[in-house]
Amino acid sequence: MKSKISQVFENCKKEKRPALITYTVAGDNTKNNSLKILNAISKHADILELGFPHNTPIADGGQIQGSSHRALKRGIKLKDVFQIVKNFKKKEPQKPLILMGYFNLIYQNGENNFLKSCKSSGVDGLIIVDLPYPENKSFAKKCKNKSINFIQLLSPTTSKERMKKIIKDSHDMIYYISMLSTTGGKLKVSPKKIMQNYNVIKKMNPKKNLVIGFGITDKTISSLKSANGLVVGSMLCKTIANCLKIRQNPVIKLDKMVGALKRRIS
Repeated sequence: MKSKISQVFENCKKEKRPALITYTVAGDNTKNNSLKILNAISKHADILELGFPHNTPIADGGQIQGSSHRALKRGIKLKDVFQIVKNFKKKEPQKPLILMGYFNLIYQNGENNFLKSCKSSGVDGLIIVDLPYPENKSFAKKCKNKSINFIQLLSPTTSKERMKKIIKDSHDMIYYISMLSTTGGKLKVSPKKIMQNYNVIKKMNPKKNLVIGFGITDKTISSLKSANGLVVGSMLCKTIANCLKIRQNPVIKLDKMVGALKRRIS
C-alpha cells in the first residue's frame, strides 16, 4: 500500500508543483495553540513536520530554539506531543505528519515504546537529526516494519559514495540540507547553486522524492520550486515569537503566511 507521504508527492507532481512542508514545534506556545496552528496551516501545507522540543537542539538556529524553549517552559512532555498528533489526526487523518527531533528522547523512552506511540497516534514519518547513516540502519528498519517512514538527511558535504548508499536505503522521502548552517540561517548559497546541487543528487535516483530544507523563506521559495518539496520552518517559528511579543494571535498569522507561501509555488 502506498504511504500517505508517497501519495502527496504523486498528487503534487500531477499539479506540477513542489510539496509544501511546514515545520513547527509541538507545544509552541501552548499545547492548545500548537494544535490550532496545525489545523490552520494544514489547509495549505501538504506535509506537516512537528518538532519534539529539546533543550539542546544542535542543528536548530535561534528561531527554533526559541520555540523549543517556549514549549519546554510550559512543561511539554513527549506524551503531550503524541496527544497533539492524535488530536490533529482525528480531524485530518489523511494529512501526513512527520515528527522531527533528536535521538536522546527516543533512547530514554525505548525505541520500541517510542515507535508504538508513533503508530497509535498516527505519525507517518520520522526525521532524527543526530542519528546518521549507517548508525540509523537498525532503527530505520524498525520504522519500516511499522510502516513509518524514516527520512534520511543529505548535506552539501555528503560524499557521492555515501549519498548513493543513503539514497538506496531511504524510504519515501529524502531531506537535503541546502547549506552548512543551523536552521533559519541566512541563505549563504544562491538558490541557483542549491538547485544545481539538488539536481546532481536527484539524478542518482530520479524516482526518490527529494526535498530541500534550511534557509527557505517567502523571498527564496519561488526560485526553488522545481524541487519535489520545500520545507519552511524558522520563518514560522519566528512569526510565532513576533506575534507573542505584540500579543497577536499566531494561529491567524500563520494561516495567512502559509497560504501565501503556497500561492508562490503553485
